[in-house]
Amino acid sequence: MPAWRTISLWMDQLDEPLVARPSLEQDLDVDVAIIGAGYTGLWTAYYLKRHKPELNIAIVEAQTAGFGASGRNGGWLMGNLLGEDSLLAGLSPPARRASYDLLHGIPDEVASVLEREGIDCDYRKGGVLYCAARYPEQEASLRGYLDSLYAQGLNEADYRWLSPEQLVGQIRIANPYGGIQATHCATINPAKLVRGLARAVERMGVKIYENSPVQQWQSGSLSTAKAAVRCRWLVPAVEGYAVTLAPLGRYQLPVQSLLVATEPLSAATWDEIGLNQGQAFGESSRQVTYGQRSADNRLVFGARGGYQFGGQLRQNFDLTSSEVELRRYLFSELFPQLKNVEITHSWGGNLGMSRRFRPHMLCDTRSGIALSGGYGGEGVGASNLGGRTLADLILERDSELVRQPWVIAQGGLDALKAWEPEPLRWLGYNAIIQSFIHEDQTLANPGSAPWRRKLASRVAGFMEGFMH
Repeated sequence: MPAWRTISLWMDQLDEPLVARPSLEQDLDVDVAIIGAGYTGLWTAYYLKRHKPELNIAIVEAQTAGFGASGRNGGWLMGNLLGEDSLLAGLSPPARRASYDLLHGIPDEVASVLEREGIDCDYRKGGVLYCAARYPEQEASLRGYLDSLYAQGLNEADYRWLSPEQLVGQIRIANPYGGIQATHCATINPAKLVRGLARAVERMGVKIYENSPVQQWQSGSLSTAKAAVRCRWLVPAVEGYAVTLAPLGRYQLPVQSLLVATEPLSAATWDEIGLNQGQAFGESSRQVTYGQRSADNRLVFGARGGYQFGGQLRQNFDLTSSEVELRRYLFSELFPQLKNVEITHSWGGNLGMSRRFRPHMLCDTRSGIALSGGYGGEGVGASNLGGRTLADLILERDSELVRQPWVIAQGGLDALKAWEPEPLRWLGYNAIIQSFIHEDQTLANPGSAPWRRKLASRVAGFMEGFMH
């Protein structure tokens, strides 16, 4: 049996035996075949069955439900979509507001499913705190971000500024300059969600086959080492593992994010830190930090990981000492009392990044292929939106979901933007990341000359522009 329990803290916390479901041994003929028993595949199956219970649906999974990003992420269930500001920029103000409301409603939609299906995944809707915490430039950056949100028609009910005094009422960090609070975010144990969803769709009649890597796929069929599946609709729901299903890897690259978790902290320590309502938090730097207080009182903390040449998957997520210590350094900058705390778990995962950093929900009626992905690290919530949207597209339901600007209702994979060939991707990624690291080191040093601070930020901002 694979060591699935060691994938992450979340999988380690499951109160269930991780026994694989049967693999695919015989040929099938179904209405919908889904590749991947992660969030996108399971949500798609769930909403298809809710709308049309008679559908015959099979999910074929290479490992087990939760093996991929669904069991490895940071546990933020966000009411957001990567690149939403640029995607919605061309809409009229009322249409833009409606789209934001749709996105912001994702956590509540998931909560309704959890209640209906009896899934306990430690759901706590405490919002998210974006903190200006480690150097003063973060305050200016966050205030500019808030101004841009208000310019798009959002208001204090969506995002509000917290003074340093208001911020420390929720999270007590070492150098508070202020921050932004958004209400549309919940924290969860993501492995409990994906495993609970798998059981829910099975109760609805969906067949899940595990330990069954797909070797070939095309319009109308897929095949594993032992059997084939014929279908009217095929949904490759593989996100960060798109490189395993050519030609999807041209459009969606795997990048890695890495996390650590501390030992359970005492009540007295948490009284010093705060986060007593299930809030998610991050500090405003291009290192992309994210954290939460787990249900068993650990600090879970992650930061940007890496990209491997050729868009290769990272298979070994036994983090190096330097990878662990970078995350320790970042969280101890916020909470100095945790500088020497024991780190009991470290892990990471592959997530999918599309060109132009824009998610997509695509349905090609001619080929019978539908896919959703490119979530760029925001997939815990975005996958629910993706599953709902794919279900409506496949069933030709005329809903607000299918009329959003991230939906490609007609056209095949060619409608997606392909990534540049190597070595351009690798060189570009590393140049950008090095500019981010240089900026962070410069700004975190109080002795840096003003001109150095401005130059570091301008270079990093210029390089970040290439990402889009």
